[in-house]
Amino acid sequence: MLTSDYMTPKPTTIGPRDRLEAAKALMDAERFHRLPVVENGRLIGILSERDIRAHSGYLKTTLVDAAMTPDPITISSATPLEEVAALMLNRQIGGLPVVDDGKLVGIITVSDMLKAFLALRRERKSR
Repeated sequence: MLTSDYMTPKPTTIGPRDRLEAAKALMDAERFHRLPVVENGRLIGILSERDIRAHSGYLKTTLVDAAMTPDPITISSATPLEEVAALMLNRQIGGLPVVDDGKLVGIITVSDMLKAFLALRRERKSR
């Protein structure tokens, strides 16, 4: 099972010069816990709910690039899910951007990993 089988393709992104207020509104509306930060088509960071909470009270004036985690850990769409799970557990990461040939192509989260686990379980039961 590969990342490409369970990732969310073409994820919603935000720019580094956007305000945290806009990021929070987008995350709340779409029920996201993290947003990839993209500039000129290139992934430059990731913004999490925790990052936003750290700037509570200053969301209207704080730019995304002041709160994001720069140069996040990434994986490729060909990364086996076992490696993704180990990386998420070892690094305590809830979601990873998926990058192929320098371009953001998706995001995979713990929820996606649980869906993969359930699919594998159903597959094994049907044998």
